[in-house]
Amino acid sequence: MNNKDNSAHSHNHSCCMHEEHHKHQHTSKGAPQTGGKYDKVPEGYTGTVYTCPMHPEVRSPGPGSCPLCGMGLEPETVTAVDEGPNPELVDFNKRFWVGVLLSVPLLVLSMSPIFGFYQIRDFLGERTALWLELILGTPVTLWSGWPFFVRGVNSLRSMNLNMFSLIAMGTGAAYLFSVTAVLVPEIFPAGFRNADGHVGVYFEAAAVIVTLVLLGQVMELRARERTGSAIKALLDMAAKTARIIHDDGSEEEIPLEDVKVGDKLRVRPGDKVPVDGTVLEGRSSVDESMISGEPVPVEKTAGDGVTGATINGTGSLVIKATRVGSDTMLSQIVEMVANAQRSRAPIQKYADMVAGYFVPVVILIAIVAFISWAIWGPEPALSYGLVSAVAVLIIACPCALGLATPMSIMTATGRGAQAGVLIKNAEALERFEKVDTLIVDKTGTLTEGKPKLVAVLPENGHEEEEVLRLAASLERGSEHPLAEAIVRGAEERDVKMVDATDFEAITGKGVKGVVNGHDVALGNSKLVSGMGLDGGPLSDMANARRDEGETVMFVVLDNKIAGLVSVADPVKETTPKALQELHQLGFRIIMATGDNERTAKAVAARLGIDEIRADVLPEDKANIIKEFQEQGHKVAMAGDGVNDAPALAQADVGIAMGTGADVAIESAGFTLVKGDLDGIVRARRLVQATMRNIRQNLFFALAYNTAGVPVAAGVLFPFFGILISPMFAAFAMSASSISVVLNALRLRKERI
Repeated sequence: MNNKDNSAHSHNHSCCMHEEHHKHQHTSKGAPQTGGKYDKVPEGYTGTVYTCPMHPEVRSPGPGSCPLCGMGLEPETVTAVDEGPNPELVDFNKRFWVGVLLSVPLLVLSMSPIFGFYQIRDFLGERTALWLELILGTPVTLWSGWPFFVRGVNSLRSMNLNMFSLIAMGTGAAYLFSVTAVLVPEIFPAGFRNADGHVGVYFEAAAVIVTLVLLGQVMELRARERTGSAIKALLDMAAKTARIIHDDGSEEEIPLEDVKVGDKLRVRPGDKVPVDGTVLEGRSSVDESMISGEPVPVEKTAGDGVTGATINGTGSLVIKATRVGSDTMLSQIVEMVANAQRSRAPIQKYADMVAGYFVPVVILIAIVAFISWAIWGPEPALSYGLVSAVAVLIIACPCALGLATPMSIMTATGRGAQAGVLIKNAEALERFEKVDTLIVDKTGTLTEGKPKLVAVLPENGHEEEEVLRLAASLERGSEHPLAEAIVRGAEERDVKMVDATDFEAITGKGVKGVVNGHDVALGNSKLVSGMGLDGGPLSDMANARRDEGETVMFVVLDNKIAGLVSVADPVKETTPKALQELHQLGFRIIMATGDNERTAKAVAARLGIDEIRADVLPEDKANIIKEFQEQGHKVAMAGDGVNDAPALAQADVGIAMGTGADVAIESAGFTLVKGDLDGIVRARRLVQATMRNIRQNLFFALAYNTAGVPVAAGVLFPFFGILISPMFAAFAMSASSISVVLNALRLRKERI
């Protein structure tokens, strides 16, 4: 065997893994946990925190290397400020080009006899040629490859064996053997000598391996930077300044960070909305595609909310700032995406388990390969054994295995944010793939959530205006969508309301109070029957309207029914198509609503919903979810209200409508920025594509290592005379890691 049977290895920043990783794996319930063995950030620290993308439990107040996998730590928080190129990328790039400049002549010199160019070595002489190889190979191995040796030694010292353990051992063995062969060749036994009595050297193998590994690292660092492009793109969308309107009417351009809650701001045509706010004056259409994924502009008039970083159309708006700085929706989206990218999916534990035992097994295989060649291999048997052992160490780096899941998760969460689908963590993403039952609320989920008063039906002896005044006066203090519809209806009809006292809300039934000294109640059939009243002919009228999908409430005056008020909440335009697509994606859809059964059935029949649960109290929704879970179903719950929070938490996956309450969003694994059901369609497609991508990566990584290690050890040599060189092993290892990265990046273009 000669010194040409060598190869290089190139790898990803990520692989590694060690059995201790499981013990310190961070929880996927939201952001990574702080504290713990690998968290070196002191309490109260306010500077930039660095973390390992593959091991979020590793946190440091400054840059460095991950003690688990050896890869460079990166800033935990992405900012809009251009911080320049990654310093590790710059460093590795320099080392790579030095490696190229010296490895090429080294490769030509060492491999010239193979291609028949004996003149080069004949001209130089064998000893001079060997010394020249040492001179060319030493800077590449020791300087260009120095970061790998440092990380490899650290991994051995801490027993967190990883890819750098194998690289350092493989290249170190080849280099030290070659140096010894040049300085004191007489100490080697016959098993290391070729037919001419010379001891082969492997400077070109060590140098090319280092160079190829650096190439893999550079390519991976550049590719991984693109996984954060979604966050950077979102941050770049933010306005840099705002136009404030002072109390005296004058206007001034101020930095965005100087805007305070309550400030009055002007948004001119074509400007970006600076912060979240409420429209005070003007009318315009606003492009909200950056947060909702929908290209159609949304009309905005006085009273409507606007979101920072969206783009104003042709009209001029005056807005009042309601949320600024880190409280804006854009900032919250960025934080949620960043946390999700650092979270770990349950499927990752299988890769960790394999990788935790992989490196020690590979070292053992390399030792066995060397011994086997030494005993049974052809001459020079020991040289063959050394080459095989180095090739095994290099080709077996579990980089691709470590990258398989995190790269897909990081890319998918960024892609979801661009489509208005915010993923809280990787666990929610993986769980959603298995969901077969979707429970949806009606108001605000299937419907617009902006009901309108459509009818007032007085009992004999009462006037329509009187009934509406009683209902609106009682509901004026409530924030419920139905209450707002009644009050707004009274205002539109110029019905004067009065103050109500002793107001009492009865959950799931209605409200009570005193209006102008009279006891008044407003609510559904449960409230009326609980008061011992009979609706009489009005009950038939109420049922007829419920059959049309309207919500009907009785108005009770001094313990006698005075009439009915009927409210309708229009179904969202996107709902029918979204429900059809959800059925095609394998969901069984159940509507759980506080409305009575007649109204619920009318809506369900119109939309093709599989099952309804009507007259449901808020606390009942969680019990319904438990019921289906006990039957073996995986359940997702979509809702938008405060009362949906317990159900969202109980579900295998909670889906919050971004237009809803903050507490609902906090309880959910997914948040749909726009709040339409078609967001669930996009989420499901993204999840399916992501899990498919992860499985492809894992399969490729495992198949590569399963096939590569025995081939590198030489199992094909007795049959076909094939023995791969360490340089080819390095190329194959780099290619496997880069393939995983590129496959994960395909998710950026996934159509959802």
